[in-house]
Amino acid sequence: MSDGRDAELHAVIDKQAISDVIHRLARAIDRCDKALIASCFHEDATDDHGSFKGTAAEFCDWVIPVLQSMEATQHNIHNVLIELSGSNALSESYFVAHHRIATPDGPNDMIAAGRYLDRFEKRDGKWRIAHRHAIYDWSRNDPSTCQWDKPPAADILERGKRGETDPSYAHFLGRS
Repeated sequence: MSDGRDAELHAVIDKQAISDVIHRLARAIDRCDKALIASCFHEDATDDHGSFKGTAAEFCDWVIPVLQSMEATQHNIHNVLIELSGSNALSESYFVAHHRIATPDGPNDMIAAGRYLDRFEKRDGKWRIAHRHAIYDWSRNDPSTCQWDKPPAADILERGKRGETDPSYAHFLGRS
């Protein structure tokens, strides 16, 4: 393979590794998996979510109770743009995040959309986030119209769970 093709192949591999981190972090947030969230950041990383600014470790401690106050969340990642520069990279990832929130009047669905601006560094052969900045573009809050909470759907549809009891953990461990 020529040097140019080899460099292109390494760029594709690096971009895929970075994309995997971005998607793994979204999964970790939705499963409330603190260890998995932390694994997406370098130990000295920082995070700016607007209402939270601090280290990635502090972010993990802050975000888990926020997430656990909700019945469910689902972060969908779109339009991932990654620019490489040696062992550094910048990315922009669009997100649409759905949040089921209990209220005295019944569940509400809050949808937030925006972008994650991430700075990545490759250290010891691993790409991880060195800094994340969340940018918010729009949101919507409505009473839930979900029919899956009521019979007959509630009796037959398997629902996602927070933490390692979610079916995806057994699936990835080959126990599904």
